[in-house]
Amino acid sequence: MARPKEFEKAAALEAAIGVFREHGFAHTSASMLTDAMKIGRQSLYDTFGDKWQLYCAAVDQYGLDERAAHLAALETGPRAIDGVARMIERIVAEARRPCLGVGSTSEFGDGQADLNAIRDRHGRVLRDAIAARIRAARTAGDMPSDVDPEEAAGFLLASIAAVRLAARGGASDAELASIGRMALRALT
Repeated sequence: MARPKEFEKAAALEAAIGVFREHGFAHTSASMLTDAMKIGRQSLYDTFGDKWQLYCAAVDQYGLDERAAHLAALETGPRAIDGVARMIERIVAEARRPCLGVGSTSEFGDGQADLNAIRDRHGRVLRDAIAARIRAARTAGDMPSDVDPEEAAGFLLASIAAVRLAARGGASDAELASIGRMALRALT
């Protein structure tokens, strides 16, 4: 009879996300993971496969969580522009926590098909949602009618990455807030 797992898989994955966020793939060891996840090495491999499979699962779960938080922020406020502003404010407020999405892109670029598929899946949903809010903001007169929703969504996603990279590089809170304000101002 197989021994039951003595850990919660979701909690273990969340712990792995934290380690990968802070150290990236290359600088994360199996012992760092098992210590944080509070599981044995064999449980890690039996449940998640190898380190790469765990990393991909972590990036995917992180993407799901971040996407949900972005979408929730986009839907706040009485006007579409309020949601866009709230999403930017959320990023600025949380910029000190390393971003696994930006980290995986910085570490691997577009050289890993598994990561590209994960990023594309989450990015497409988020890009479409941002573009929809920008269309609504244009219709309401809160953005100029010549702002292209697809281009603006891409610009905002790049601005989000810029805020997170700037934070990781030591930018002050005032500098991070300024990047966020400038991103919103560029659209209005």
